[in-house]
Amino acid sequence: MDSHTRGVAMALLAATLWGVSGTAGQFLFQQRAVGVEWLMAVRMLCAGSLLILLGVLKKDSNVWAIWREKRDRRQLLVFGIAGMLTVQYTYFAAIKHSNAATATILQFSAPVMIAIYLAVRYGKRLNLFGYLAILFAVVGAFLLVTHGRLDSLTISPLAFALGMASAVSLALYTLMPGKLLRKYSAVSVIGWGLFIGGVAISFVKPPWQADGVWDAYTYVNVLFVVIFGTLIPFYMYLRAVQLIGGQQASLLTSAEPLSATLIAVLWLGVPFQAVDWLGALLIIATVFLLAADNKT
Repeated sequence: MDSHTRGVAMALLAATLWGVSGTAGQFLFQQRAVGVEWLMAVRMLCAGSLLILLGVLKKDSNVWAIWREKRDRRQLLVFGIAGMLTVQYTYFAAIKHSNAATATILQFSAPVMIAIYLAVRYGKRLNLFGYLAILFAVVGAFLLVTHGRLDSLTISPLAFALGMASAVSLALYTLMPGKLLRKYSAVSVIGWGLFIGGVAISFVKPPWQADGVWDAYTYVNVLFVVIFGTLIPFYMYLRAVQLIGGQQASLLTSAEPLSATLIAVLWLGVPFQAVDWLGALLIIATVFLLAADNKT
């Protein structure tokens, strides 16, 4: 298998695992009464620690160098709490109050927010593809949460607010660590970001104070969220970016909302109507429209 094919496979698998982990989170929140804060603490502390350990084993000097300069320390702490923790918490809280499919699709409108921010920040004009992406994102979200009816919502206002907050957080999370990633390895930045976020949320819910109903299914799903939903996909996605570039890797993340939706429908029986699929496809299409916008 050549490096490009390997990179494509890694990006697709990472996105799929992220989507499936959202459904595992929904199972834990809604069927085993596990708290969002507790799962975030365990997920981020474990995955962050393992990524840092991976960097140490690979003799990555950036693991410790990132703490030497005051400005870098400050940026890392802000990224860990305002970026990494916020995006993780709002996403899983949205899942708790709605479902994995809806939360993941709403979060996927983040690229449109990034495009609007960059256009305003740097005075770049959007072309037809950019404006279509904005239209598709708005219509897609509208169909997803109302089924096209102005007099009703298919999810609670809280769930919708959390879903949109997760999209904003994802946009911030994507833009925040730019300077750090240009200076240090991705494993160091992401690893410490996860660990810092895990420490911060531990003040709200310590990881040793587990809640919920614990049986074999609970243990398996928690392990899946930590290992297969965090550690492995983060590492695989970073490797994919190295092999095929960030733009192509980001396009392949469209597998995340699709996998989250399919697993939620097939495993947890989440009702998903034709109008929901239309809304989802419109939002997913925005990524490809923005890619076309960048090429022109």
